[in-house]
Amino acid sequence: MIKTVVRMKNDQVMVFDGSGEQMPAYQGQYDQVRKKIMRDAPPEAVFVDWFGSDAIPEAVSREAW
Repeated sequence: MIKTVVRMKNDQVMVFDGSGEQMPAYQGQYDQVRKKIMRDAPPEAVFVDWFGSDAIPEAVSREAW
């Protein structure tokens, strides 16, 4: 199950499950995976944007992601 979704500065998306394992089926370019992620992510999933060079990404609402 999807736990954390990270959108990078270059619009690459990384997705992790509750064990911290990557979920390749949901990873790729934002425009190509967004609908699938939004459909399958549970309400408790955490969405973050990691656009800068900060050590910690910024959590955002599901709607803003």
